[in-house]
Amino acid sequence: MTIRRSLTGVTAAALAASLIGGGAWALQNAPQQPPAAQTPPTAPTPAPAPVQPRPAPTPRPAPTGPGAQPIVPQSSTTTTPAPPTASTAPARPAPAAKPAATEPEKPAEPLKRARSSVAILQALDKVTTETMRFEAPVGQPIRYKTLVFTVRACETTAPDEDAPDSIAYVTVDTQPKALPGRVAPPGRQIFKGWMYANSPGLNPLEHPVYDAWLIACKTSAPVAPAANR
Repeated sequence: MTIRRSLTGVTAAALAASLIGGGAWALQNAPQQPPAAQTPPTAPTPAPAPVQPRPAPTPRPAPTGPGAQPIVPQSSTTTTPAPPTASTAPARPAPAAKPAATEPEKPAEPLKRARSSVAILQALDKVTTETMRFEAPVGQPIRYKTLVFTVRACETTAPDEDAPDSIAYVTVDTQPKALPGRVAPPGRQIFKGWMYANSPGLNPLEHPVYDAWLIACKTSAPVAPAANR
């Protein structure tokens, strides 16, 4: 058995050697042809990768029970909202108009007091308890015994004032009467200020013998005292 295998191997080797020698002789005796232009090998184009389909989303089981809300499947692709155009863009609010400049209101002017031309005065002699009421025109001196009254102004309060009243600005001088054939001695001022008809004690005449106060203001013609004493 071993001898048969070795003979088979020798026969195959000899046959191969004869084939190799015949091939070499055929190549040497073949006519020589110019070599063809060789083209550079091109890189093979890679085949596109196969696109695998996305698995479909698995539906969730619907919730059960009171107050359960259905589950809405979310899309795998998100959409980008388009920018607003001139027709769809929200309108900007118009700027608020500036308030017009208003001038501050001027306070109402107070009403003027009514001025009278005559003041009604009343005098009292504290020694004899004698009283006398008389009218004194504005700017005209009026004598009562040794006193000389001169009214400079007499006014009545305006309707918009709180307390209605009559007031007079009076000056009072003391001057004894002149004796017959002699010059009257100079007078001396003992009072100057406002007298109030409704408040005689607010600014009273201070004299040891006489007292006087304002009664009212009027515009009629003055009436002289009955007698000068």
